Order: sequence, then C-alpha cells, then structure tokens
Amino acid sequence: MKSRLLIFLWLSAMITTYAFAKMILGWTVVQGPFCGGGGGWGRYLSAPPENRLPDPTIDLDWSGYVGVIHEIFHKNALAHPDRPCVTETESSTSPTRTFTYRQIDEASTTIANYLHDAGITNGDVVMIFAHRSVELVCAFMGTLASGATVTVLDPLYPPQRQQIYLEVSQPKALISIGKTTDENGPLAPLVQKYIGEDLGIKVRIPELRLSDTGLLSGGDKEGVDIFDSLRSKASSPPDVIVGPDSYPTLSFTSGSEGRPKGVLGRHYGLTRYFPWMAKRFNLSSESLFACLSGIAHDPFQRDIMTPLFLGAQLLIPAKEDIQHEKLSEWMRRWSPTTTHLTPAMGQILVGGATAKFPALKQVVFVGDVLTTRDCKALRQLGPSCSIINMLGTTETSWGMQDVQILVISREDNTKICPVGEQGEIYFRAAGLAEGYLGDPQKTAEKFVDNWLVDNAKWVEADKANDKGEPWRRYYKGPRDRLYRTGDLGQYLPSGAVRVSGRIDSQVKIRGFRIELNEIDANLGGSPLVRDVKTLVRRDRNEEPTLVSYIVPEISEWKRWLEAQNHEDIEDEGVEMGPTVVYLKRFRRMQAEVRDHLKPRLPAHSVPSIYVMLQKLPLNPNGKVDFPNLPFPDAAARTEDASEEDLKSWEALSETEKTLATQWSTLIPGLNAKTIRPESNFFDCGGHTLLAQQLLLNIRKSLGADITIGVLYANPSLRGLGSQVDRLRSGQAATVDKAVDTVYAESFDELINTLDDKYQSADPDALSPSSGATFFLTVATGFWEPTLSRRSWAERTPSSSRTFVEPRDLTLPRIGSWAERIECVLGDLSKPRLGLDDASWKHVTETADAVVHNAAYVHWIARYEQMMRPNVLSTIEAMKLCNEGKPKLFSFVSSTSTLDTDHYVKLSHEQTATGRGAVLEADDMQGSRVGLGTGYGQTKWVSEQLVREAGKRGLRGAVVRPGYILGSRENGVSNTDDFLIRLCKGCVQLGARPLIINSVNAVPVDHVARVVIASALNPLPGVNVVHVTAHPRLRMNEFLSALEYYGYKVPEDQEQSALMPLFHMATSNLPSTTHAPELDDRNAVAVLKADADRWTGVDDSAGEGITREDIGRYLRFLAEIKFMPLPTGRGRELPPIAADIAQAQAQWGVGGRGGAA
Repeated sequence: MKSRLLIFLWLSAMITTYAFAKMILGWTVVQGPFCGGGGGWGRYLSAPPENRLPDPTIDLDWSGYVGVIHEIFHKNALAHPDRPCVTETESSTSPTRTFTYRQIDEASTTIANYLHDAGITNGDVVMIFAHRSVELVCAFMGTLASGATVTVLDPLYPPQRQQIYLEVSQPKALISIGKTTDENGPLAPLVQKYIGEDLGIKVRIPELRLSDTGLLSGGDKEGVDIFDSLRSKASSPPDVIVGPDSYPTLSFTSGSEGRPKGVLGRHYGLTRYFPWMAKRFNLSSESLFACLSGIAHDPFQRDIMTPLFLGAQLLIPAKEDIQHEKLSEWMRRWSPTTTHLTPAMGQILVGGATAKFPALKQVVFVGDVLTTRDCKALRQLGPSCSIINMLGTTETSWGMQDVQILVISREDNTKICPVGEQGEIYFRAAGLAEGYLGDPQKTAEKFVDNWLVDNAKWVEADKANDKGEPWRRYYKGPRDRLYRTGDLGQYLPSGAVRVSGRIDSQVKIRGFRIELNEIDANLGGSPLVRDVKTLVRRDRNEEPTLVSYIVPEISEWKRWLEAQNHEDIEDEGVEMGPTVVYLKRFRRMQAEVRDHLKPRLPAHSVPSIYVMLQKLPLNPNGKVDFPNLPFPDAAARTEDASEEDLKSWEALSETEKTLATQWSTLIPGLNAKTIRPESNFFDCGGHTLLAQQLLLNIRKSLGADITIGVLYANPSLRGLGSQVDRLRSGQAATVDKAVDTVYAESFDELINTLDDKYQSADPDALSPSSGATFFLTVATGFWEPTLSRRSWAERTPSSSRTFVEPRDLTLPRIGSWAERIECVLGDLSKPRLGLDDASWKHVTETADAVVHNAAYVHWIARYEQMMRPNVLSTIEAMKLCNEGKPKLFSFVSSTSTLDTDHYVKLSHEQTATGRGAVLEADDMQGSRVGLGTGYGQTKWVSEQLVREAGKRGLRGAVVRPGYILGSRENGVSNTDDFLIRLCKGCVQLGARPLIINSVNAVPVDHVARVVIASALNPLPGVNVVHVTAHPRLRMNEFLSALEYYGYKVPEDQEQSALMPLFHMATSNLPSTTHAPELDDRNAVAVLKADADRWTGVDDSAGEGITREDIGRYLRFLAEIKFMPLPTGRGRELPPIAADIAQAQAQWGVGGRGGAA
C-alpha cells in the first residue's frame, strides 16, 4: 500500500498572504529528497497540460487587418436605415427621443465632411467637449469617418485638468456639444486662453445639436448654420484612407502614476474586438445596450461602437437617472440587455435599490477591483445577468481576439511562470495600443518588444502576403510587442490567470508589508460595509497611516443597532468636498469593523483610522476619486462628547483622566472625554509605535515606569490606570487577575465539550509495507514544509503519492511524488476546521494519523482573540479521530506553556538536587495561572484538552518544542525568529550582550522527526514529548558565533547603548530568557521505535545547534539580503545551495514577513 499525505492548509491572512500560502505548499513538496539533490531546491513547474499555457512565440496574425469601424457602421445604416439606433430616454425636462441608423449616419457623415473640408486628416486629434447624449455619438463617429483621432473632454473635470488634456492631445479641431454648454456653461477662461494662445486649431464646431427630427446643426456663422452647405453630402462620407496603424482614439489614463497619459489606440484592433465580443458573450443586433460608462472613460467607446458595429440599439439615460435607486428603476423600465460598468457605478446601480431588472443579460465590469459581494448584490436585482470581469486596461482595451496573457518570471524574464508561481502580467497582442502620445520614454517602458521571439520572422511572412493594399500606407509592419501591466498574477491549472494584486499595491508601514486590496476584501466581507477603499495617508505628524474610507450599508446598520439594543445617533455629517463625513453616527461601527478585521488580518494590517462616508467620491470616469477622499486629520476631527460621555468622564480617577488625555494626544481624532474605562488603547487606534510614546509620556508626567508588557496585559484605561497607581504607590505592577485566570476558566468550560469517548487506533497496524495517510494542518509558517516532507519522505522513500489542487489553489509540479499528496483548504476558526462536508468525510475515512500543527501565532494578542483558531480548532481536529476509521493524533504545542516562574524554579531545584528536569509527565498545573501571552495560554488549554481526550481513549502525543531554528541541511531560517533578529540587531549595533542563560534551540529537521515519530509510534494514551536541545548552547555562546565568522560584534558587558530600549522588552530581559531544563525520555522512546519500525535511523540521542549550523543560517540570511556578509577576520561562512536562497528571497519564505 502506498503512503499518502493530506495537507490541510489554513489560509488565514493573520499569518500570511494567499500567494505566500501557495508558495509554502510548493516548498513543502519540492525540497530535500524529492529533488534528488540532497536538500536542493526544486524548480517550480506546471502541472496542467502544457498546451493550456500560452506560447509567446506563435503568430498572432500581425497583418490580419479587416477594416474600420465607421465603414461597418455606414454599411449597417445602408442595410437597415430605419432601425432604431440611439434612444435618449426622457428626463424631467425633455421627452424620449429615438433616432434611426440613417439619421445617425447622415449626422456623423455631415460632421466628417465638415472636418475633412477644413483640413482635418489622418493623425489629427479632434477633441469633443462632451455630454452623454446622441450628439456625442454623432461627433464620435463623424470624427472617425474624417480619418482623425477622437478624444473626449469631460466638463466635470476641473479647468487645470482640462488644460492638461489639451496640452497632451494638441487637438486640431474642437467640437462643443450644445447641451454641455447649457448645463455647465462655456469652457473656463483658463482653458479658453490656452486654446486661443497655444493651440493651432484648424476648425471648431461651436454648438453641436441634433433636433428631434434628426436635423444636425453646428452653430451659426454669419447667420447661416455651418452645416447648411454640406447637407447634400449627408449620405456620402469623405474619401479617406486609414490603416491598421492609424489612431482612432486617444484615451486618458486616470493619472495613477502622476500626470494623465494619453493612450493612442490603433484601428487594427477595433474590428477584431467586436466579433470576438459578440461570439464570446452572445451579443447580436437584438441586444439593447445601456450607455452608463463615464464619458471620458475608454469603456464609453465600447458603449458607442459595440451596438453600432452589431446593428443594435443604444439607450442613453438622463443624468438624473444615474444615481442610487433611480438607476435600477431606469433599468427595470427600459430593459437593456447589456452594459459596461465600473465597480463604483455598479455600487450606484445596486446601492439601496429594490427594483429588479430581469432583462439584463450581460454586465461587463472594467476599471477597478470587482468583489464577490458586488456580484451577489447585482445578481439579486438582475437574476438573469452574466457578470464579466474584463481584465482589459486602457492600453489593451481592444483586440481581445488573439490576446495572450503572459505571466513572466520577475527573477528571469526569459521564462514564462509555471502554474502557481507569481509573476508579472504582460499582454501580447497584435491589437495593442500604439503607446503614449508625446511620451516616448513611458511608451518604451510599458510597450516592449517581445524578447522571446525574433520579430524578423513575422516581417518576412508579411512581405510574402503583401498585395499592395492602400491601407499599407498607414501600416508599420508586424510588431511583436508586449504591454507591461504592472499587475501580479499566477496561472491556474486551466491556463487562465488569477490577478493577485499590483506591483505597486504593496505598501510598507513600520517595516511591515501590507496589501491594501486584502484589507478592502476583508472589510467588504462585513455586512455593515457597502463600499470601502483603504489608502496610506500621512497624518499631522507625517506618519504613514492606514485609513479605510467606508460607506455603511444603512439597512444592515439599523438591523445591527436593533440587535445590539442601541439607538441610532442623529448626525447629518459634515460636507468635505464631494462627499459627507459622519463623525458621530457610526462610532460604534468603527469598533465593529475593527473587531471584524482582527481575526482576519495581522495587527499591522488593521487600519487605525476609519472614515465613514455617505459615498465614495467618483471621478467622471466612474472610478474612485482618490484626491477627493478626506485626509485623516480633516476626517478624524475631534468628536464632541455626548452627555453620556461627560458623565463617564467625571467618574474617572485623576490618573485615568491623565491617561485618557495622553491617548487623545497620540491618536488622531480621539476626544479624551469620549474614552470610557473599558476603552482599549489599541482599539482606539493605538499601535506599537504609539505605545512606546505613551510609555515615555507616562514616565515623564506620572513618574511610573510602565513596561510594554504591562500595557499589553492591561490595555484598557481602567486596567492601565490601576497599574500606574500601583507603581506610584511603591507596589509592583501586576497582571489583571481576570486576564491571568481567564484561560484556565475557559479550559474548565471547554472540557465539557469533549466527546465522552474517543476511538483508539493501533499504531502496530501501520507499517512501511501497509503505508500511512497523514492529515497535516499547516498555517504556512516557517517550519511546516520540513514537517510535511519528514512525514513521509524518510519512511516510504520509494512510494508515490498524489497532490490534489483544491478550488483554484495552484501548486508546482512535483514529478514522481505527484500521486501522494492531497490538499484541502480550511479555516481554523470555524467548525469542522472550515472543511465542506465532502472534504470532512474524505479525511475521516482516509487518514490514519492527524497531526495538528496549524495555529495563530501572535505574542501580543489576548487569549480571547486566539481561542477560536487555536483551542477550538484542536477540539475539531480531535473530532476527526472519532469519525470514520480510528486515527492516531499528534498535537504540536510549545514550551511557551512552561513560561511561568513555577517551572523556572522547579527546573533549578530539580537540576540542583540531581533529580532531573521538568518531567514530560508533569500535569502542568503550575501554568494554570501566570502565563503571560495569549499564545502560551491557548497552547496550555489545548494541551490539557488533548491529554484529557487521551484519558477517554485517544492515542497520540503532545509535542512540545522550544526554539525552532533553521534547517541543518540548507540553512533556511525564519527571519521573524527572535534569535535571528537578535543576531541581526547585534550586527547592526556592532556589539553583543553578555547573557549566559541557556537557549533551548533545535534544528527544524529534528523537530519534524520528533513530531512524526510521535504520531506513528505513540506511547499508550496521550503523552507529552519534549523536544530539547542536546547539548544546549548558552546565549553568549550562540552570539559569539557571529565573531567566529567575521562579524565585528565585540561583547559589551555594560550594554549601555541598549538601555533606552530596555523597557520595550520586559522588566528584566536576562531573567525572562531563562528556559527550564526538560526531561525528554518520551522523545527518546518514540525515536527509537521510529528507527525500529520505519526509518532504520536512530535519532534518539537528540540534536542541538552547532557553530556550523549557525554559519549556514548566517550564509542563508546574507544570501537573501536579510543581513550583510561579514567583513572582518574569521572563518568563511559554510556554503549552501544558491537556488534555495534565490527562491527564498523571491517568495519571502524565510518568515511571516519575509526577508524584510
């Protein structure tokens, strides 16, 4: 029988990013023995058939030009002259107006002839001062028919931005739509002046209007309409030739990279896009299109040209209908079947709406991040619609036929990424835009020649097909180019691409990498949040601050208030620019959404400021208008205290009032008089850096030397105030008794939730010949890969196993091991570990052993925050053993359960008297009180529950490792580890402290051996298995290795340079680094049994950290740029495999925060 491994992957954002989680699984299966290279790093290769990934060297029909859009529209008008073409729906001031294909064609032809006669030709830009109306359609198509390039000027843009558009585009003609001037007035004097003095305008159409009967007028000139002389030619377009490299459109980006850029489209792609669109999404002449895109946004071009290409009808709503609730009513009444939307416009469509629009069949989203929540809301009102999330950007908005999406390695750009590996997304297509008008440098940066193939082969092929077509005058020949999107993504097994973010969407605050999209996605999961956008803004102190701008879901908010027995607060808000900011009404929601994020994101990714808005301001393109989002200082203005707040304030002690005042000084927008006794410093917006400032202020103003540990243990105003009072009265600070005992009381309650009896598995039933299937929970931390590998590699080296890719999780190819691994996604915080019924049943019927290793690791979070993912998940994991076949159980704990004075003293007493160390059989009641971290408390409770289950029949082990350091094989280390950080700090300071306490540190390889040996060879019942170092190093011996390898870090006994930071750690750093000596006779027993029954290798003597191990760690850390190479005299650092360091540096596998 073949052994197999089931890997449970906890994709909690508290630990890592989604991409990193996928990478860890890849690392799990390609390291060490799988590579055949004794610990070398395997290449990430794709699992699906190779033909599913694009070939960047194939011909994309570079010369396949099929004509121009305006000629196809003209043919449609000749074929169906009386078919409805454009309908302007009624408003409060105008009736519904419908125009036929003949009327639109004649109007646009008249404009084309007027421009052509004035000297407008191929390459000239025509700018339209625009309005969402039939006149814009006519001006658009007329400009194309003249051979010119069309661009749009939105009247809602401020004059300075309008001038920038004119500066970039340098138009030769201006068309002003009469309705634009009617509603917005003439162009601003600033713009008029620029046009008159700096532009070489050939011709202007000052007042374009189309009457109800279809008569076109352009404005009077000497008492005669400028079009009167051209009406006889209304059916005869000018004789103009354009080619594939002529420019039909000039679209402007939103300016996210600074000054807006003008993107020149090409005629090549237009007529290739629409047939593909029609076939792909079942569009036809019967489709009814709604014109809802921003008029200056490039999807508006699709709004116009798609129906005109297909011979379909375009519906244009009145401005007053494009707003919350009214838009859905308009959709219901007019029954369009197809529309383009930005996600922000989608919010307008569904926000607060109840009217359903069953006729809608296709919605194409473009321009911004689309969330599942947006889709669900839309499907409730439009139950028949298909939602299409188009990846296209302005630079690649056309030519979706024969478009390749290439994910190219960021480390080696000559290689396409295999499935699952993150790379940069490039578009390859014959229909790419030309580039950025007037910006050759940016064009060269973003539009690059395809270096993966020789373009000369396409040039030679085109020469053979050259038939002297007239359009070749405007054709530059085949150009195999790539557009660099700036997006990151991975291939899925299907060959599709999953976008995982932007290269520039990662931000760094206080040294932490933060994904803004991840914050928005998690906030969007709250039913109280309708819309959200998170940014990094600088506060009044110029500190980078995470600010989430939230639009509340009012209906859910009212339900929440009712459920919580709260009253809504009257608050009309304060107008700030184009939106309204609520300072009082949603104060409770700010705390609620913060609590919503806490179990989902690491603490550094939880925003400190939440700005509650009536709506997100949008620019005319329908995208979020970031410059108009209020700055934190303006939005977080100090709130007025209510009567209830003032009563609470008067009841505070003087110490508490002083502390509240200090909090409000540090935290923007916080009114001291709104702080209640139970208010939490961190929930109010405090973070680690502000905590340090607070401690300094307390020391100066109150004379109390509060440590950071006391603050974390007592974060409430009342709790912190009591500690300050104790210190000022000469007493020692204490941990709140409720905090100290809550975990033990939790255990007393949870023990009653265990099953009365557990199935007892027989370890003798498993052997190398019969095989074994492990269910291993991992949380994508540092040491799980080695644990995964050790679980089978050393026990059944000749077998094979499967890796099943769950949902859209993608993993690298692992060669001959590809039949021995399965993977299921879950959530530790949910019942049944978040597994669906089928996965749960599969595990219960398949697994022979459960190794529960995954946990939420955090040294500041309280027990209550960590209980669900750490303690309740342990109970759920044990339930697996009681369903289906009997299973062995191994729980990975931590020596943090021993971090109390009781066990330090016990260790000293027993070793001093020769009675040994802390026994594995100890009942751990010495830690029932006194554990200082929520993590250690959750591990203590989990241990006690597992041991109780052992009394009820469960067979297994509780494995208790200490410090887990890097791999002895390859030096791979966790950059977030305390000892590793200590080494880096010593190098940075150029000194090392004198600390002689012993360090219980073991290589990760040995810890993994003990865990798996304990799972396969458990002693009767459930026993503790200590993983302890043999021999142990003292701290000064560990740090002296730095000098041994050439780092200049002399020992500093005074340590005066570190004294200003002393309070940041604890009250007594050397004393709290004491680690009790541990008895490990159970570890010896299970390792001997493992050698006899499985591996043939006796590791029972144990392992410790040697000087050579430290050298490998230092080499690895230097290779990934976490630390510098040594520059002094000393031994050379041991070599390690270079490909391991390269992969670690790329993916940040060295720790939760990577190598930063």
